[in-house]
Amino acid sequence: MGYVTAVPHPRSDRSEGPGPDRAGRRSLAVALLSGALGAAVVLLATRRGWSGGTATVAGGEFPLSATGSDVTGVPAALAIVGLASLVAVFAVRKAGRFLVAGLLALSGAGTMASALLGVSDSSALDEQAAETTGDTAATVDTMTHTGWPYVAAAGGLLLLVAGLLALRYGRLWPAMSGRYERDGAPRVRRGRTPVDPDRPEEIWKALDRGEDPTGA
Repeated sequence: MGYVTAVPHPRSDRSEGPGPDRAGRRSLAVALLSGALGAAVVLLATRRGWSGGTATVAGGEFPLSATGSDVTGVPAALAIVGLASLVAVFAVRKAGRFLVAGLLALSGAGTMASALLGVSDSSALDEQAAETTGDTAATVDTMTHTGWPYVAAAGGLLLLVAGLLALRYGRLWPAMSGRYERDGAPRVRRGRTPVDPDRPEEIWKALDRGEDPTGA
């Protein structure tokens, strides 16, 4: 008859998945890359042409075009806010970090929404048509769009991803601290330089520092 043992078989730590530190490092790298790349993409896309059209001038057609910043300044502004929030995540802790991470996520979502709304916005071209024709009631004709608004929306999505990662894993990320100043280690103090009694200027300097020039 065989023996039955109750000793459990050893389990490999590799099957337990990555630890918190590893997950924190990975999420930090992805968030930094996504946030920085997303902000750069948005800022680049808003400087490109988003829409075009024509205006009728003296029986002819005059071409019009508008960049993303002409259509709306919201995506670029939110991209800057998101980039600043990404940097600020490392300057705060606990509840402050959660709030900043939420602001980063909202900046990404707002960038996406404003960029997609800009696809159908003809106000910038209408203003150009009114200036070109001299008729305040003039509007753009045969309006067309480019793919740059969708590129800006993709940049906003990257900012949103960075914000969601900060909300989920931000507690595992390092923070700026004054550990070099508050680590409890004794500070090295410079020794007092003896004052030469034959040099009056050194005596006056010692008195200004609150030292006794006559002391040992």
